[in-house]
Amino acid sequence: MKKECTGNYVEINGKVYPCTVSLAMDLVGGKWKTVILYHLRDGKKRYSELRKEMISVTEMTLSLQLKQLEKDGLVSRTVFGEKPPIRVEYELTDFGKSFIPVLEAITAWGNGIVDKSGKFVDNF
Repeated sequence: MKKECTGNYVEINGKVYPCTVSLAMDLVGGKWKTVILYHLRDGKKRYSELRKEMISVTEMTLSLQLKQLEKDGLVSRTVFGEKPPIRVEYELTDFGKSFIPVLEAITAWGNGIVDKSGKFVDNF
């Protein structure tokens, strides 16, 4: 069996992918999923904390992406309380934590691009 994008199909949880890269990108691809995982890498956060750290994401997008990450097993959601106002916390699962080395590599790569061709700014 081949283990990368060289022709075999991959099936997991009833979904078929043309390769393992396609599978990985389905789980963490898109504009916001990896950013959410990055912000959860150091521990639990409430929805409002994530919103404050990710100021340019819309509430609907953040909510949808969190639900997808939870469905895919990368993030867990814990609800505290039964009546409003309830408290909800998100955190990486063990599966989500297995992505941290990739997050660190992406962060280092992005920092290198900024060092070479850009700059960090306080606001935009």
